[in-house]
Amino acid sequence: MKKTSRAVALLLTLTLLFALSGCGPADGKTHLTFQIWDVAQRDGMQAMCDAYTAQHPDVVIEVQVTSWGEYWTKLEAAAESNTMPDIYWMHTDQILYYADFGILADLTDLYADEDPNYYQNHFSEISIGNASGTDGRIYGIPKDKDNVVLVYNKEMFDAAGVSYPDETWTWDDLTAASQKIYDATGKYGYMAYNDEQLGYWNFVYQNGGYILDPETNVHAGYTQPATAEAIQYYVGLQQNDWCPDQNYFAETSPGTAFFSEVGAMFFEGSWNLLSELNNFPNMVGKWDIAPLPKCPDPVEGDGYGTISNGLCYSTAARGKNLEIVKDVLRFFGSEEGQRIQGESGAAIPAYLGQEESWSTVFNTFDYVLDVQVCYDQFDHAVQYINNASRRKWKSSAADEMVKAYKDGDVDGALTRMQALADAYVTTDEA
Repeated sequence: MKKTSRAVALLLTLTLLFALSGCGPADGKTHLTFQIWDVAQRDGMQAMCDAYTAQHPDVVIEVQVTSWGEYWTKLEAAAESNTMPDIYWMHTDQILYYADFGILADLTDLYADEDPNYYQNHFSEISIGNASGTDGRIYGIPKDKDNVVLVYNKEMFDAAGVSYPDETWTWDDLTAASQKIYDATGKYGYMAYNDEQLGYWNFVYQNGGYILDPETNVHAGYTQPATAEAIQYYVGLQQNDWCPDQNYFAETSPGTAFFSEVGAMFFEGSWNLLSELNNFPNMVGKWDIAPLPKCPDPVEGDGYGTISNGLCYSTAARGKNLEIVKDVLRFFGSEEGQRIQGESGAAIPAYLGQEESWSTVFNTFDYVLDVQVCYDQFDHAVQYINNASRRKWKSSAADEMVKAYKDGDVDGALTRMQALADAYVTTDEA
């Protein structure tokens, strides 16, 4: 075999290096990555991307799914190395951290040329709030909005001779129905597990309490009387035979228990309803949704309330394709983009007037859930609770709630939770 000359070898090496260091993909298009964490929404996100690329054939957008458990670890590592995806979902729990550190692109003026008040004209105050940093600037395009509903098993209600829940229901109706269902069927009634948005937060706000002072969004209210009363009530539900305790929920989620037909009711987020219809086809027609039962005698207010959150689409402030990405985000926040998301069933669009496009996919089932409940509850929506310091103490506060369930010392747990939050209130804020 002939040996390749040094000159030829060098030429081959230079050719290879030149090929590897080319200025773009061979097709000459701009390839963008779009990171999400919910596989159930991938098709909806892809449909929206396809609608954009149909109008801009020089752009390709790849939707990538990373599990919730890995999403934030990978995103933070990517932020540190300046290798973030071009577009990614941003959650209310995280947006202040990423925005305040200058990681996210400021999108406040994205629509300035066509409508300086675009956000205010097309999105609710809650949606805008969930997409804003502590400086009041907007760092994400509002994607969706949600609220919490009561999911119930119709067959268990029928077996116990209990009327289905409706807008007149109170906490008293919830507990009375739970007892009757347990007595008649041996099944659990309402399954109250330790959660914030899908659990005790709703009870707190229905009773007129608060987790963060609504006036300043700085001071926590764990020891405020209405808050403490509601949390005492919620934790106390597990003392009933018809409610599993938290040891049970450590192994089995309320949703798993419900769709295994061992429990009659639980609180669920609107974002999960479609996937549950798809994942449990044998249960279609056996269950429906109702508004959250209201507080019968609130310390303050009318007794209604459901925690409402919403994701947004964000991009890095120093992204290499920033201008193209901004144009994609402009489309994602348009009426057309939001309608495509809604009709796909991905989530309730944040865009005002497009909410009911989400009904489209539900109408394809043999039994149609009463999703109008979700739309109606926005009248009583409470913005998802968050501020700049909460990410520093939320985990420790959650640990205290676990202790409260185990030892029953709710007052002690709330006192410690209050101290944890207070430790991060600055002199200027106080």
